[in-house]
Amino acid sequence: MRHSARRRALVIAGSTVIAGFALVAPAYAATSGQSATTAVTTAPHTASGTTLQPGGIAKHVVRPQAATSGARNTSTTSTNWSGYAATGGPYTSVASSWTEPTGTCKSGDQYSSFWVGLDGYNSNSVEQTGTDVDCAGRTPQYYAWYEMYPAGSVEINHTVRPGDKISASVTYAGSNKFTLKIADSTQGWTYSISKSLSGAARSSAEVITEAPCCTSSGGILPLADFGKVSYTSSTVNGSTLSSFSPVEITMVSANGTQEDSTSSLSGGSFSNSWLSSGNGTRG
Repeated sequence: MRHSARRRALVIAGSTVIAGFALVAPAYAATSGQSATTAVTTAPHTASGTTLQPGGIAKHVVRPQAATSGARNTSTTSTNWSGYAATGGPYTSVASSWTEPTGTCKSGDQYSSFWVGLDGYNSNSVEQTGTDVDCAGRTPQYYAWYEMYPAGSVEINHTVRPGDKISASVTYAGSNKFTLKIADSTQGWTYSISKSLSGAARSSAEVITEAPCCTSSGGILPLADFGKVSYTSSTVNGSTLSSFSPVEITMVSANGTQEDSTSSLSGGSFSNSWLSSGNGTRG
């Protein structure tokens, strides 16, 4: 059984967690003529007893309070994001490539996501697409998806396997329209869809590894052991990600456990390495 636990930033500075959860129902389905399945519309129970809310969506107002200066770029921590986010905007495009990592699944249900997106770091929407490695007990599950938050995520009905070469992009086309594109060159498929969203600030552009949301209490789900994921050819507005001096983000659970590490950024390349699922204690 596949669980659609889905994506929203909860960026914190130090131990300050931004609160305020409100569940919203999934809304979007594919309109491009490509085959896709919608997000979960009931509340399935995982093998560990965790209840996933409809669509797995929690609505947050995400505004980091006080990022700290690092040697290379501004840095901060998050309970569910790691990677890099360019801020300031407005931005018109973001793109990156990665190899789908192999999930190590030992017990329980755990989740990890890899994506590119516009908005989300300091705004109330995210336009994003990427892949997952989720653990249903000892069984890893791999799939692609897109999301126009605050609407629910949509699973893309194409095969994804560990080791596949993935590339993804989100582009603002004007008049409140966005094009979300993801391709798996190993499997030989490309999926592209245009969606409209009014009021999107386009104030950030990011390449992110994420522990998705949500438990029945609105918390972040345990981070699946993805090993290491390496992002390459990351660009914003057609220029290398590093040229925007993006914020470096490291994932730390609410109880202070570091869940992964974020490498230094070189041009458009960096990596995230898994360290911990967060010991099941999530914000």
